[in-house]
Amino acid sequence: MTIATDPAEAARRLAPTAAELAPAAERDRQLAEPLVAALADAGLFRLCVPAAAGGLEAHPGTLVAAVRALAAGDAAAGWCVAIAATSGLVAGYLPEAAAREIYADPATVVAGVFAPRGRATPEDGGFRVSGRWPFASGCRHADWLMGGCVVDGGMRLMLAPAAQYTIHDTWHVMGLRGTGSHDIELDGVFIPAERTADVLGDPLQSGPLYAFPLFGLLALAIAAVSLGIARGALDDLIALAGGKVPTGGKRTLAERGTVQAEVARAEAAVRAASALLDESIGAAWERAVAGAGVDVEQRAALRLAATHATAVSTHATDTAYTLAGGSALYESSPLQRRVRDAHAVTQHMLVAPATWELTGRVLLGMPTDATQL
Repeated sequence: MTIATDPAEAARRLAPTAAELAPAAERDRQLAEPLVAALADAGLFRLCVPAAAGGLEAHPGTLVAAVRALAAGDAAAGWCVAIAATSGLVAGYLPEAAAREIYADPATVVAGVFAPRGRATPEDGGFRVSGRWPFASGCRHADWLMGGCVVDGGMRLMLAPAAQYTIHDTWHVMGLRGTGSHDIELDGVFIPAERTADVLGDPLQSGPLYAFPLFGLLALAIAAVSLGIARGALDDLIALAGGKVPTGGKRTLAERGTVQAEVARAEAAVRAASALLDESIGAAWERAVAGAGVDVEQRAALRLAATHATAVSTHATDTAYTLAGGSALYESSPLQRRVRDAHAVTQHMLVAPATWELTGRVLLGMPTDATQL
């Protein structure tokens, strides 16, 4: 394994490969094996794994930069890295020996679903678990999978080797097809207590990454996918605009004033949204490093920036698609895939429209359930 000294640069190098393999990923509804191997070799799946367990324990800004760069090539690849990398946060809540065991192989990929859709019955030394979890992105290339369960009124994540899960072929969708986000199921599987984690409680690792809000970090990674899609869409349009003369016209797209203005507005909006995201990460990270804890206001700021970046990026992607004209309809154009992927990202609960209300309550000083901020 060759751990990248600069994960974002590694992601930029792999983005053209991801773009080249994107049609195959859509067809097969999973990432191509050579790409998965290259992502693992670069350490991108373990960006958030504790250093004590063999991970990179990277700055949140590094996670965002890497996911954004990769998603500019293919959103599905960026999404799978976002999910596997943030799944690595769970290792910070596990006993260190258990985390090292799970990540003993440098190529290990962990994925799964945080939502507590399973049932866990306590037994000596662990839990008997049954449940079915949809949206398990990257489950076909994962070595370990996890699912959330309700236990004694609380929530725990249950990790087990992927072979113990049944994968149900359910991922027949509009966008992000290459993520292979099928349903996964456990039926009465025993999971030792040391492979379970209370991620709403205190982490066992003390580094600033694990003082960062878990759901906030996941939202940032999702937003990074949207920013990457927008970057790729605008680049696609710019490459097309210099040579395309619309039917009945005499000037290229690039020579048209309306196109110039729309591209400039979209570029400015995406850059501004990215800057807000980076600013919110920096402010929260300073507090995490200082050991002061990331307070509710800053947690809300992270979610606000992530939701804003997703909305702005989706609009910019739509703009690029519209300006490209009829040629963008064809499967040969990456723009049609980027539009579908962009709108699939907006359906994730952590960047969905309900977040505006949640963060608005905090801004207005209203009583707010901040559990998932």
